[in-house]
Amino acid sequence: MVVTHGSLQPTSGRCALTIGNFDGVHRGHRALVERVIAAARDAGLQSSLLTFEPHPREFFAAAAAPPRLTRLRDKLELLAALGVERVHVARFDARFAALSAGRFVEKVLVRGLGMRKLIVGRDFRFGAKRVGDFAMLGEAAGRHGFALEAMPDVLFEGERVSSSGVRAALQAGDLLRAERLLGHPYAVSGRVAHGEKLGRKLGFPTANIRLAHGAPLAGIFAVEVEGMGPAVASVGRRPTVNALEQPLLEVHLFDCDGELYGRRVKVRFLEKLRDEEKYDGLEALKEAIARDARQARAYFTKHG
Repeated sequence: MVVTHGSLQPTSGRCALTIGNFDGVHRGHRALVERVIAAARDAGLQSSLLTFEPHPREFFAAAAAPPRLTRLRDKLELLAALGVERVHVARFDARFAALSAGRFVEKVLVRGLGMRKLIVGRDFRFGAKRVGDFAMLGEAAGRHGFALEAMPDVLFEGERVSSSGVRAALQAGDLLRAERLLGHPYAVSGRVAHGEKLGRKLGFPTANIRLAHGAPLAGIFAVEVEGMGPAVASVGRRPTVNALEQPLLEVHLFDCDGELYGRRVKVRFLEKLRDEEKYDGLEALKEAIARDARQARAYFTKHG
């Protein structure tokens, strides 16, 4: 998969395209991407996808934006696994946000990406102040000579699949429902950063991953770290000691003695054990972590 970034120059290429944030790359996204790949193959076009960084909602109202399900790198890896040939990551800034609907279609989609077929949902909105809609795309298709196709909603077990639905499941601690909607276990990846070494002092050393875009879930979990095995993890703000403004992912691996600082790890969330709590002192916190570790080990023994 080819990944391009930033501004676009006029191209002679020709593609079948879809557009979106694709946060989580859930079953609905996968169905859309697979449809684009099939349409591109049938028409002799390149299968392409346009996404944005940052998410538009983060640009317009960062404090009110929902937490991301996937970081950009994870999103691109999931899309690559589906087989799409190109992803263009547009920088969503004030200049991009000010593009009129007509200029967006002509400059970005037709001239910049070489779009010859577009597949989006009927509720797709675009352009400055989101004035562009599916009917406007139909008119533009006639002017610019591209084909337009509406992608229906994807239902799974009777439920419309959406990123907001995945977030709601994660917020409720329903990891099984989130996995059903995603089509894969929920996971977070990132580089292990230095912390205050408090876990090491308590006898439970942790790998710390900063969550710059927030977290859609919180609490204590049984998790599995890709290539490193089972673990217990906390996602939260550490209310007992030095409460944090941004949530932190802390992972205690059961079978790892080596240094992990600077390494990129992927953490799969399998079972929620409890909510985060505030304790009266470090000794009570240490006892709680020990109980969490035993409970997580019991989970892996049962599901081993």
